[in-house]
Amino acid sequence: MNIGLIGKGSIGTFLLKKINEEQLLPNHRITAIFDERESSRPTITALAEQYRCEAVFALKTFLEKDLDLIIECATIDVARKYSRRIVKHTNLLLISIGVLADTYFADELEKFAKENGQKVFLPSGAIGGLDVIKAAQVAGELDSVTLTSRKPAKALTDKTLLEEKIVFEGFADDAIAKFPKNANVAIALSLAGLGARKTNVKIIADPIATKNIHHIEAEGGFGQFEVTITNNPSPDNAKTSYLTALSILSVLHSIEKTVVINS
Repeated sequence: MNIGLIGKGSIGTFLLKKINEEQLLPNHRITAIFDERESSRPTITALAEQYRCEAVFALKTFLEKDLDLIIECATIDVARKYSRRIVKHTNLLLISIGVLADTYFADELEKFAKENGQKVFLPSGAIGGLDVIKAAQVAGELDSVTLTSRKPAKALTDKTLLEEKIVFEGFADDAIAKFPKNANVAIALSLAGLGARKTNVKIIADPIATKNIHHIEAEGGFGQFEVTITNNPSPDNAKTSYLTALSILSVLHSIEKTVVINS
């Protein structure tokens, strides 16, 4: 599988290291990395040289490459800018799931992908339990879903806090609008379950916390479900969950498998 990469941050570098250098997935290789910004050329060029792939600076050229899949691991703005054009050419693994909070965009992306015979893959990211939520929803047995995210205060506010503070309480789509860099988890959960307008979200800024903690509660005809995940930060970026990067590798590992554990 030839893979294209958009994103030169900690997750992008992690993927280059695991896939190209360590060959963790022997049948996969990142063959091209893309960024059209002039300011990024030195970094992209250096990464391409280090991990033996091609640096590309024009989207048209990037999409003309022989790529089986493109991984977006940049930002919501980048995902919004390129995703619809990508799925007209190849499959997309979308990390900035928060972009799908815009239902018009989400519907359009799905339409373009379907028209062109492509797929959009969404990793579970920094949480687990989506298989339970999805199973209950498919059967119409899901009544309520609540996500409580507790994060280090500095990740959510510039103010100095002496005690924990609820900085958001509402629905998932409003959470992503207010905290676009911190609410991808809420959108992933809503896509698996009741939707962004019926998924309850609480975000807590905690001056004592050193890790991101996500607690999911769900109820319905299936019974009750609770799970808490405490995420270690990425070794290279304290603002990124290590589990997010690992979930991308899991998707890549599953794509070509004959027998797949649904998650």
